[in-house]
Amino acid sequence: MSTAAHLDVIPRGTVFTPESITHYAHPQERSLEQAISDADVLVTTPHSGAAIPEEVTEFLSPSLTRRLQYDYSDVATAAIVRRWAEIDPRIVAVINPHPRLIRDPNRAKPADVRADLAEAIRRVREAGPWQRVDLTGVDAVRPVTFSFFPILEIPHSEAGLKRLVDTFAETAEQGLGVYERTRDDLTQRFLEQGLQRGGHFTRLSFHDTMNTTTTRDGAVNVERKPEDRLPDVVALSNRGDHRGEQRPGAEHPTMQPAALRALAEAHRSGFEVTHDDAVQLNQPYLGSQEILAAGSQFDSMRDEAEAANLTLAAVQAEFLREFLLGARATIELHEPGTEWIEENDRHIDTIAHACKRSWDAFRTVNG
Repeated sequence: MSTAAHLDVIPRGTVFTPESITHYAHPQERSLEQAISDADVLVTTPHSGAAIPEEVTEFLSPSLTRRLQYDYSDVATAAIVRRWAEIDPRIVAVINPHPRLIRDPNRAKPADVRADLAEAIRRVREAGPWQRVDLTGVDAVRPVTFSFFPILEIPHSEAGLKRLVDTFAETAEQGLGVYERTRDDLTQRFLEQGLQRGGHFTRLSFHDTMNTTTTRDGAVNVERKPEDRLPDVVALSNRGDHRGEQRPGAEHPTMQPAALRALAEAHRSGFEVTHDDAVQLNQPYLGSQEILAAGSQFDSMRDEAEAANLTLAAVQAEFLREFLLGARATIELHEPGTEWIEENDRHIDTIAHACKRSWDAFRTVNG
């Protein structure tokens, strides 16, 4: 049996188009231009892809299972954001079809992918199999998952490593590259519209993370350290502190602190939480490359935006995966196994409507 035989694979040669990964309400009745005109939020899902392009399967560990394949993604986000876009004319969404193992678009793109991957491999080999290793700064292409499962079979020769990197780079242009270009093109179109008529434009980077990691037998039941655990529903991040305010010596928040607090209150209302701590700010994550890049772009055009009466913001939403999947699926994933869970369409619809309620409530108080 080949490595790919028991995995979900994107057929060799598949090239995605901007149209195939862009979602908005009533596409039979509205053009994309009309959708942008009606919307004020662009939702991006950089980690939503789980299926692996067939081109790179020769480099995968033979021990990789569907359970581990899907766990190494934010796969719950794809169905939820797609459904949210269907029911909410105030958003446009772009969904990355490629898995993060191709290259992580929520990390800065390396100037030299081969050098970064070689350094990541060196650190992994030095730490040993399944051992925790710090890949900070070289994790755009990771040879291990976040549970430190060795997802790639790394060639030992320089020629083999070059072929791996070249294959990943070429394959990325068929999906990941399309996602990045589409995300940036849509951002520019929203900005051009905003500068003409004012109003609000928010870039929302949508993620999920589980509060447990995987074991070698596939059980996703190893608790993260307390400081790494997500709140019961979502962490909203603007690169600020726990109130959304600028951290000493840090960059400007990517969303105004008062607006982020209002967004948190809107999520508490929209998701009908039982305690305020179910929605927290910048805990445990500050937000990564997508909102950093958007925030930097928005900062550079601050005067122009103010003159146009245009409010710009970028925010990361990191949902608790257990919450997005539901209790039954979570129980299943806590047990050993090699397969992923079946998505619950009713639960997906419930979460999507809660997202819509939350942003509708935010607009009510934020103008």
